[in-house]
Amino acid sequence: MPSSKPKPQAKRRSAAPRAGAASGARGARRSTPRVRLDNDERRAQLLALARRAFDERTYDDVSLEDIAASAGISKALLYHYFATKRELYVAGLRETARELVGSVVAVVDPARSPVDRVRAALDAYLTHVEDTGGAFVALMRGGIGSDPEVAAVLEETRQAFLAQFLAQSPVAQQFLDEPLIRLAARGWIGMVEAVSIDWVGTRAAPRRVVRDLLVENLLAVMGNARSALLAGGIRQGT
Repeated sequence: MPSSKPKPQAKRRSAAPRAGAASGARGARRSTPRVRLDNDERRAQLLALARRAFDERTYDDVSLEDIAASAGISKALLYHYFATKRELYVAGLRETARELVGSVVAVVDPARSPVDRVRAALDAYLTHVEDTGGAFVALMRGGIGSDPEVAAVLEETRQAFLAQFLAQSPVAQQFLDEPLIRLAARGWIGMVEAVSIDWVGTRAAPRRVVRDLLVENLLAVMGNARSALLAGGIRQGT
């Protein structure tokens, strides 16, 4: 005898979304909302995005299209602020250099002893190097070959550090204008750069140990230069 039970009704399938609607939704998710910023804010935003990009990738791997997309603007608008990728890169290096020098200047306390001032300045310097990592290495090594403008940024940074560390130096004030003292200090700045680049990549020693190593080397270099001046009468290039 046939069953009297009603047959179960098949579930109705919901209509598949139209291809155009689906792709439109995906595009909406990918797009970066455009936020209206004034000129200074937009420039600062582009610099921050560029510095992050150049920190994470090589110069050749960074595109202005990607930076414009991250900012939510057109590439044409980006060109209003930076005409070329090189210009954007150099501007980012200048900003990195300004922050690095500023981190040292901010901790200078004239009330402290010269050695303590140098120690505090190196602490601030190494902390900033540790925090910025790739941006610091890019500044010190450059990223686009022997570019004269990049070299100028690096030289300005070295001169700023030279002036700061000479001002905090334990060497007596009357010796600071001596060419030999400045030569010794410049050589020490080169050592600080080399040690910092290696240390930020390897972390071969705690920051405190690296700082003390650099302080002891500065004292030794300046002491030897001062002794040479006193013993040999080397003054003003004679």
